[in-house]
Amino acid sequence: MRALLVDRSAPAGLRPGHVPDPTPAPHQALIRVAATSLNHGEIRHGLENAPDGAVLGWDAAGVVERAAADGSGPAAGTPVVTLAPDGAWAELRAVDTDLIGTVPAGADPGAVSTIPVAGASALRALHRLGPILGRRILVTGATGGVGRYAVQLARLGGAHVIASTASPEAHGDGLRDLGAQEVIAEPAALGAPVDGVVDLVGGRQLVDAYEKLAERGTLVSVGHATGESEHFPVGAFFGDQGRHDRSIATFFLLSCTGLGPDLSWLASRVAAGDLDPGISWRGSWEKAAEAAEALLGRRLHGKAVLEIG
Repeated sequence: MRALLVDRSAPAGLRPGHVPDPTPAPHQALIRVAATSLNHGEIRHGLENAPDGAVLGWDAAGVVERAAADGSGPAAGTPVVTLAPDGAWAELRAVDTDLIGTVPAGADPGAVSTIPVAGASALRALHRLGPILGRRILVTGATGGVGRYAVQLARLGGAHVIASTASPEAHGDGLRDLGAQEVIAEPAALGAPVDGVVDLVGGRQLVDAYEKLAERGTLVSVGHATGESEHFPVGAFFGDQGRHDRSIATFFLLSCTGLGPDLSWLASRVAAGDLDPGISWRGSWEKAAEAAEALLGRRLHGKAVLEIG
């Protein structure tokens, strides 16, 4: 089958090539991939750490080519959205059936392919905050793929949503269109405490966001875009002065269980137009290097989608 292979001598570290078709385990379905979306983490870190010839890729939408041998998962011919640690940048991928969501007939595979990492991370991070109806929720790094989904999902959940972005002037209107009631440049600019934070930035912003948590508030650390260390001042973890029972939760999507139903629900919402996938670049997988370089250069605010085939 055709695939995008890691090749550090090629532009952006990727080149088209051929590899053997995957052999699914009994609990895996074989998926014919139609589209994949790129994530900053797999481009920045995955390509750096993978051996030449590897086939990477976390997110893919397509159709079940062959159902799982153990009888689990969707039948052959079913439109699906899939998540796995690798294998999305190819014509075929083998996926555990508990990481497969079903997709409404006629849905756009490119739009649906944005869901697995970005949409599911946002959904599960918000679940970790607990009930959000009527609560003040801050999303940092709100213009990225996860951030855009987090803003929309928090608003759908009835929260008062505050979006943080480095350029409120450039992106404020777009974030308000997604459901943010406030747009700020950084957590330190918050005028009042928040009940929960979905942090996608890390470093100093994580520290500042934690300081703005109300009593019993939770910060879920999902992304680490800055690559900076977190240094908390003395007193940050004192419990007096309205700081009682605040917490920080770490997060890893593939350690979450029951993701298949989440992927199906998110796909239905994207297909219905309730969630905007935020595609800012779309094209043939033959132009993968162009998309990867734009993503690494942070010239994209949203998702890059590669159409396979």
